[in-house]
Amino acid sequence: MKIAKIAAVTTTTAALALALAACSSSDDSSDSSSSSSAAPSAAENGKKFEGQTLKVWRMGSPDSNPAAVKYMEDLNAKFKEQTGADVDLQWIPWPDAQNKWSTAVASGEGPDVTEMGNDQVPGWVEQDALAEITDAVKGDADLQQIPENLLGYESREGKIYAVPWGGGSRAVLYRTDWFKDLGLEIPKTWDELVATAKTIVAKKGKDVDGFAFNGGSDANAVLSPFIWSAGGDYATLEGGKWVGKLTEPGTKEGFQFYTDLVAKEGVSGKSRLTQNSTDIRTRFANNKVGMYVTAGWDIDSIKKESNGKVDEKKMAFFPIPTKDGNGAAPTMMGGNDLAVWGTTKNKELAAEYLKLATGKEWGVRFAKENGLIPVYPEAADAYAQENPEQQAFVDAYKVAHAYPATPNWGDVNEVKSVLQNAARAVIEGKKSVDDALADANTEVESILNQ
Repeated sequence: MKIAKIAAVTTTTAALALALAACSSSDDSSDSSSSSSAAPSAAENGKKFEGQTLKVWRMGSPDSNPAAVKYMEDLNAKFKEQTGADVDLQWIPWPDAQNKWSTAVASGEGPDVTEMGNDQVPGWVEQDALAEITDAVKGDADLQQIPENLLGYESREGKIYAVPWGGGSRAVLYRTDWFKDLGLEIPKTWDELVATAKTIVAKKGKDVDGFAFNGGSDANAVLSPFIWSAGGDYATLEGGKWVGKLTEPGTKEGFQFYTDLVAKEGVSGKSRLTQNSTDIRTRFANNKVGMYVTAGWDIDSIKKESNGKVDEKKMAFFPIPTKDGNGAAPTMMGGNDLAVWGTTKNKELAAEYLKLATGKEWGVRFAKENGLIPVYPEAADAYAQENPEQQAFVDAYKVAHAYPATPNWGDVNEVKSVLQNAARAVIEGKKSVDDALADANTEVESILNQ
C-alpha cells in the first residue's frame, strides 16, 4: 500500500506511526553485518561502475519531507562511495505515479529503480514492467533475513520482483477511558472480544458499536485477520490459475465469526452494514464506537473531528485477537517497496542499489525515519521497544499476509465488493454462510482469472 502517500497529511509520514523515530544504537550489530555483506560487492564493483549514472524514482514530495531528502542524499553518497556511480534522483508525487509508470511502459523509457506501494507490485509484474531479482535477493545475506511472509506481494510462483522497504499493519483502536470506567481488560481471544464489546453496548447504549462491523470498501482489512488466523484464505495461485478458498473450513470459521458479530452477538448495528473505516472513525470521534480496526493515521483525525474531546489519553491500540489467544492475528500487509524497472540497461548496477537501500543499515533507517515498521525482525522488536505505542502493529506485521497478488483483487475488493455482499446476505438472512461463500468463491475465481 502507498503508505507514505496516505500519511503525508498526519503528524507522521507513514501509515502506522504516531511519531518519527531516528536510528538508534540498537541497530549497531545489524549495521556491521550489512557492511560486511556489502563489502565484497563494493570493492569488486567500484571501478566497474565508475562514471555511470542510475536513475531512481522516489515517491513523494521533497518539499514536505526534509528527512526523506536527507536520507536520499546520504544513501546516494554511500552508493557513490561503494560503486563509483552517480544517482539521478527524481521525486514523483504519489498521485502522478501511476501515469508515470504507464508512460514508462509505453515508451520504454523509465527509471532504473523505483519505489512503489507493495500492493502495486503485482499489477506491474503482470505487465512485465519489473525485472526479476530473485538471484540478487537470494544471494544477499541481509535480504535473506526478511521473513518469507513479507514477500507476498513481491513474489509470483517462486520468483521475486521487489523488496519490502518498510511496512505497516492494522490493530484495534479502543477507548481507554471506557475500558477503565467499565473495568474491562484487553481481549486476547474471540470470545473475550465479543464479551468486551457486549459490555460496551450494554453500558453505553444500543446505538453504540462495541466492536464496529466494517462492510465498506475496506472491509477485508477487518475480515481477513479472522479468516487468516483461523487458517483460511481467499484464493491461491496454483499452476498459473487462481483457485478460490472461500469454502474451506478456516475461511468459513473466520467469516462466520465476523458476520455473527452483528447477526448473533449484536455488538454492531444492523443499520450500519455498509460503513467503512472513515464512517466508523467519525462515529468513534462522536462517542459511538468502543473498538474498531484501523491504523495509526486515524489518531489525528479523531482528535480533530472530536474537537479535542477524544485525544491520545483516551485512545490506544491492541492486536486483533486470534480465536484461542495464541498471539496477534495476521493483518493485511501495507508497505513501500523498491523494485528494478524492467527496461533498465544496467540491471546489475540497479540491483546493487536495491540491495544497499533495502539492506539492514539503510532499510531499517528508511523505515524508522518514515514511521514504518522495519522488515527485519530484530529491528522491528527494537522499534517497538523505542515506541511502545507501536507494539500492536509490530506484532501484527510479523505475521502479516498479502491479499491475492493480482491487480484483479481490486475488482473483488472494491469494485464488485464480493465478500461485503456475501456478509450482508448472511446478516440479513438472505443466504446461509455456506451458500454465501460458495457463490462468492465462484465469483472470486471468475474475477481473478480474467
